[in-house]
Amino acid sequence: MVTAEDKWAKYKFRKDLKPEEKYFNRELSWLKFNTRVLEEASNPNHPLLERLNFLSICGSNLDEFFMVRVAGLSGQEASGMHVVSRDGMTPAEQLKAINDYSTTLMQGQQQCWRDLKQELANKGLKVISDKDVTKTDKKWLQEYFLNEVFQVLTPLAIDPAHPFPFIPNLGFSLILSLTRNSDQLHTAALIPVPNQVKRFIRLPDGPHNKEIRFIRLETLISLFLDQLFPNYTLDGLGAFRVTRDSEVEVEDEAEDLVRVFESALKRRRRGSVIRLKINHDMPKPLRKMIVKEMGCNESNVIEVDGILGICDLSQLIVKDRPDLQFPSYSPRLPERIKEFGGDIFATIKAKDLIVHHPYETFDVVHSFLMQAAADPNVIAIKQTLYRAGEQSPIVNALIEAAEAGKSVTAVVELKARFDEAQNIKWARDLERAGVQVVFGFLEMKTHAKLSIVVRKENDGIKTYCHFGTGNYHPIKARIYTDLSFFTDDQKLGRDAAKIFNYITGYVAPSTMEKLSMSPFGIRNRLMSLIDSEIKNAKKGLPAAIWAKMNALVDAAIIDKLYEASCAGVQIELIVRGICCLKPQVKGLSENIYVKSIVGRFLEHSRIICFANGHDMSPENGLVFISSADWMPRNFNYRVEALVPVENATVKEQVMGQIMGANIRDNLQSWELDANGSYLRVIKNEEEEAFSAHQYFMTNPSLSGRGAALENWAPERHLVPKGRKKAVQKNS
Repeated sequence: MVTAEDKWAKYKFRKDLKPEEKYFNRELSWLKFNTRVLEEASNPNHPLLERLNFLSICGSNLDEFFMVRVAGLSGQEASGMHVVSRDGMTPAEQLKAINDYSTTLMQGQQQCWRDLKQELANKGLKVISDKDVTKTDKKWLQEYFLNEVFQVLTPLAIDPAHPFPFIPNLGFSLILSLTRNSDQLHTAALIPVPNQVKRFIRLPDGPHNKEIRFIRLETLISLFLDQLFPNYTLDGLGAFRVTRDSEVEVEDEAEDLVRVFESALKRRRRGSVIRLKINHDMPKPLRKMIVKEMGCNESNVIEVDGILGICDLSQLIVKDRPDLQFPSYSPRLPERIKEFGGDIFATIKAKDLIVHHPYETFDVVHSFLMQAAADPNVIAIKQTLYRAGEQSPIVNALIEAAEAGKSVTAVVELKARFDEAQNIKWARDLERAGVQVVFGFLEMKTHAKLSIVVRKENDGIKTYCHFGTGNYHPIKARIYTDLSFFTDDQKLGRDAAKIFNYITGYVAPSTMEKLSMSPFGIRNRLMSLIDSEIKNAKKGLPAAIWAKMNALVDAAIIDKLYEASCAGVQIELIVRGICCLKPQVKGLSENIYVKSIVGRFLEHSRIICFANGHDMSPENGLVFISSADWMPRNFNYRVEALVPVENATVKEQVMGQIMGANIRDNLQSWELDANGSYLRVIKNEEEEAFSAHQYFMTNPSLSGRGAALENWAPERHLVPKGRKKAVQKNS
């Protein structure tokens, strides 16, 4: 019989493993996540327009990946940096692997679009070509072109007197070769297409035509080129789309951070070209001209047999075809808040409260701050803002509170990627209302999701806190699964105040009573908790870890999990996206199981549970929620919070229901194997079909153990013996 000590000895023997034997590559792991998103676009169990949405998301994700991650690697290679990734790859090796993988991924996108286009057409939603345009259509399209499009287009000649113009990031353009009829002069011209114009134009519905028809903008323009170039003959036409380096760089010395970011955002538009997509049938002379003028290497050029700008397909999702979408869903108000007549503070004062988004409404968070703004007993509010959206009830509540004379502090993170401009606007609106606006650190992001409300009560001053795993964004809160934890625990309140003091006054806390925070202690706290499980395993006590996050990259944490696995700790990880840990490797991670859930909602909550020397149960386990993924940046270069959940009811909800349902899910889960392949989990014949998303949509409230764990043994692994797996691999 192999004892825990035997496994421990085996781990020590294998400490000399090569990096590539211990870790998956970060970038390739992300690409595999995006492949899982693409797989959902081909999933026949989803309605057609939802599949189209998955395809659009896949395209948008890939754009951002190239703008940021590939841009960074390209910069390293260009500067001659010999930085080696944790798995032992140079920037050049990573770029080659990324290009090879992403080429296949993009081909899959185009094939998926061809399939969806046909299936949608069969259901009466069509994207027509120029050959499908009738005389009646053309008359309407001409009027639309002249009234809505013609004025915003600027045709540009390309010759020695008219140099090639700058094309901004994600800019979509047409390039033409023309012959002037009067003297047969050959010329080239460019038509940059402003992104303010819809990419897909919906044609009017006819009295006898029940079909919904769209035409692509580039097709529309090609139909009326004579309006832009009268007395010219078209010789050749092509389309291209450019992706540029969009990582914002900030000077080390910045007297006015807002101005620095405003100038950095302008520079983003002019970043170096990372990827140039062109239609595959573009005439060779035009292709040669574009590549030369854009300053591209051939390795950056991608020929697309299909549609450029996959992300724009979301414009085809029409409200008048609900039969092609998921059934509508309205988040519910938690029962406990109803019991207190909507009084958030009375609810929290009675007992800690957890709200599970998007199944339970994000309006609870809005109400928390709006009630605070209107409450004469509230004297102070402090709030972090990472992403808040274009229309934010949170920001409005802070403005109302400041105008009511309360002390209001808002930490606005200007470094929230692609939300920088919106956050600058919010900062100025808040400052005009009298809010004390703080921008945090130049070298770190404030990523913790915190609100504290200080209130006068009969028994003295009391602090109420909100800790979140997601952003204060009302739109994303309807599609992201996240947790909002409300408490009046005064120790947590004092700790939260220390985090704010650190951000506003650079006062590093000497001690924390319950919270752990980055950049000072989350990694160490997690390592200590894992060590405790290792000690319990060596003593023969139950030892287990359940953790849910978006990304697992940090090598120190991964190595500690390997150590725990070899000591006999049973580890179940639900990692939505990047996972650099290799599970199920003999003598290293045999007790680690990793799965990813991809479905209707985007899994985003971060939860960690420890057995704590007992059977894995809410009664005796340790439960934490966090704003941080397990990545070096979250531990070293961000302000984050790790929050213990101690109330028995809330622990039951988080561990027993939320984690239980995610572990049990067998309808939208992918299992990661030791080779880096993701395989769709298919239930055994004796297993009941179970979707975590569907369960939470239909379960009325998070109260008690509920159906998530009925007739299900919590000690069972994610992948019990005999579980079937799909033949198709996501590798």
